[in-house]
Amino acid sequence: MTQPPAPPLIGNNGSSTRPYLIRALHEWCTDNGFTPYIAVIVGPQVRVPMEYVKNGEIVLNVGFEATTALELGNERIEFKARFGGSSREIWVPVDHVIAIYARENGQGMAFPVPAGASAAGPGAAASAQDAPDRPGTVLRLATDRDDPSATPSATPAGKNAPGPEADPPPDTPPTGGRPTLKRIK
Repeated sequence: MTQPPAPPLIGNNGSSTRPYLIRALHEWCTDNGFTPYIAVIVGPQVRVPMEYVKNGEIVLNVGFEATTALELGNERIEFKARFGGSSREIWVPVDHVIAIYARENGQGMAFPVPAGASAAGPGAAASAQDAPDRPGTVLRLATDRDDPSATPSATPAGKNAPGPEADPPPDTPPTGGRPTLKRIK
C-alpha cells in the first residue's frame, strides 16, 4: 500500500512555539503564586546588567512584583528592574531564553540553545567555535531518581539567580522529589 501524499506546506512551518510556551508558563507561575525565572544565554543582542552574567548566562526574575512594564512578546522580552539599587532596562530576544521555571519548586521548561550561541559565553575558555563537534549546553529536568544525593534547587546548575532586590533567592532550597533544571554537557 502506498501512503497518501503529505499536505502541502503553506509559507513556512509556522511561528516559533517558544514565546507562547514562555507566556503560558509565566501565567501558570503567576496563577499558582510562584516566582517565574528565565535563564538566558547572553549575546550581543541581549541587554542585561553584564556584572550579573556568569559563564555567558544570566537568570532573571520576571515576576510582576520584580518588574515594571513587562512585555512578553513574540520576538523579545522587555522590562525594567532594579539591580544593585538602580533601575535597568532589560531586553532579551525570545530565542535566547533557554529555560523558564518557578523559583519555588523548579518546575518549568528548558529550550534548545540558539544557533551560534554557546552556554560557555564570551569569557569562557572554550566556546562553540573552538569545539565545533561539541553540541551546546542542554538543560533538562532532573529528579531525585537521576542523582539521589542531589538536593533540589530552583536555579540552573545550582547558581544563585541575580535579580531585582525586592525578590532575593530563598535562604533554603525546597525539599522533596520536585524536578530541577540540571545542566548536561
